[in-house]
Amino acid sequence: MACPFSRHNSGAQIITRPAGAESDVPHTAAAALNLRHLSEAIGILTSPSNPSVCAALQSLLEEKQLTEFRQTLKKLPLAEPPQDNSYSYLDDIVDLLTETNQDSSPLLEQVGRRLIQQCLGHLERAFRSLGPDMQNLLTSLDGVHDVLQGDEEHEGPEEGSFVCSVIAPGELELSFSTARKGVVQVLAGSLTELAERLHGTQAVVQTIKQDRRDQSGMSHYLLSISIPHLHSCQDEVESEKPSVSTSASDLRMCVETMCKAFPWHFVLDRHLEFTQLGSGFMRLFAHELTQYGRHVGTYFELVKPRVPFSFEAILKRSNTPFLLAIKSVNGSTDSKAAEGMELKGQMVFCPESDSLLFVASPFLDGLEGLTGRGLYISDIPLHDATRDVILVGEQSRAQDGLKRRMDKLKSSIEEASLAVDAEREKNVSLLHLIFPPDIAKRLWLGEDIQAQTHEDVTMLFSDIVGFTAICSTATPLEVITMLQSLYNQFDKLCGLLDVYKVETIGDAYCVAAGLHKRSSTHAQQTAWMALSMIDACSSHKTHMGQPIRVRAAGDPNE
Repeated sequence: MACPFSRHNSGAQIITRPAGAESDVPHTAAAALNLRHLSEAIGILTSPSNPSVCAALQSLLEEKQLTEFRQTLKKLPLAEPPQDNSYSYLDDIVDLLTETNQDSSPLLEQVGRRLIQQCLGHLERAFRSLGPDMQNLLTSLDGVHDVLQGDEEHEGPEEGSFVCSVIAPGELELSFSTARKGVVQVLAGSLTELAERLHGTQAVVQTIKQDRRDQSGMSHYLLSISIPHLHSCQDEVESEKPSVSTSASDLRMCVETMCKAFPWHFVLDRHLEFTQLGSGFMRLFAHELTQYGRHVGTYFELVKPRVPFSFEAILKRSNTPFLLAIKSVNGSTDSKAAEGMELKGQMVFCPESDSLLFVASPFLDGLEGLTGRGLYISDIPLHDATRDVILVGEQSRAQDGLKRRMDKLKSSIEEASLAVDAEREKNVSLLHLIFPPDIAKRLWLGEDIQAQTHEDVTMLFSDIVGFTAICSTATPLEVITMLQSLYNQFDKLCGLLDVYKVETIGDAYCVAAGLHKRSSTHAQQTAWMALSMIDACSSHKTHMGQPIRVRAAGDPNE
């Protein structure tokens, strides 16, 4: 059975792992991990598809679990749920259990656990790539989920979104929003199963707050996730930490060095005012700081994530990549050139100074985008991959330009080749009209043609009676028109009687039978040709309106 997901159905086969199976299975035969696997893994958590939920529920019922719900669940389409994007299988489950006054949470949590059991064989590497433990896995899901939603066009029901915050080691809060009923309970079961299967830890997931649906139809939940194992691990790490001074005087890096090493960074206080700026930002905003103040909103627009520009909102989304765009400050020359330039980076909370550190890299489209913003290659630090991206991008553009020219040249060569082929076909056709096929082929290949003697051949010679008198009173065009009309008729007769036209000289029309193809009836064919030519002349007139007469004689060579 396929393991389908709402918007990431790969058609891959599900590998069901027994409850006590080991998780460190070798992956030598597994497919390479890619973005599609991450997309499927996050999809199973935020918006499990109808077929996958149906398969998980049916699997539980086949194992004779959920006995208290079995009678109610008989009303569900267990065989195959409707293939409709607007239909939600989970909604039906919740509605049925609500009608019978049954709590759906235990059932849906078991469904969530079974979803992970069924799909872990295919998606284990994707889940493991997110973090070494559940805390890191959950905090990284936020940023990865935003990237996947931005890169893909989704259809059907809207996927859930979530933001994970670390309250203390082993204590997390998950803000989850979804338009579908029951997804939050399925998510709780899935996270609990993930913790056990991947990391051998117990995770306690509880819903501590629920808001009603808003105007967009989304319901908002706040979940508490407790991982006791991380408490003890953190205590062990703290006890093993070497004693390190926290005094600023013992940290051998001055602000100037920091600003030089990270030119595109700034530090904000609780009021979102700059307390430190990297050298790149200083070159852009140094002259405006005294006049327009130090508030970050004066110089930057928050593009992503879509949250208020406040300290608490930013702190809550610190696990998400931030995208800022530079604003022009009252027509300043430096900031005007850089207006609209986007910088993508990370917001880091610094508890020792109660401030936010933003470390970023500029989004630039090649060298032209760099110089057009009033920047230089030296403004990009050596450790920043943006420098390589710009230079490699320029090299790729040059290669693309060369490739386009080569493609254009190839296209012109192909067109010329087709034209040559067309002319060749014309020449071949012309040779076939003049010579027998075997002679035409040898002439085309440039071979010498040796004279041959043919036995059993009959020649036919014909001319027009009074042709000289006709030409004396007719114009050249009238003569040509008369001959063309008559000889076209003779050519058709040659094809019908399978004789070979040797040549035409003036009014003389010469035909051979048995020359191009051996024939035992060559004499008869020639006679039929002569009679047919005489008969055909009755329908052709001279320019004076008189019927054309033709003389024909045969010469058999036996």
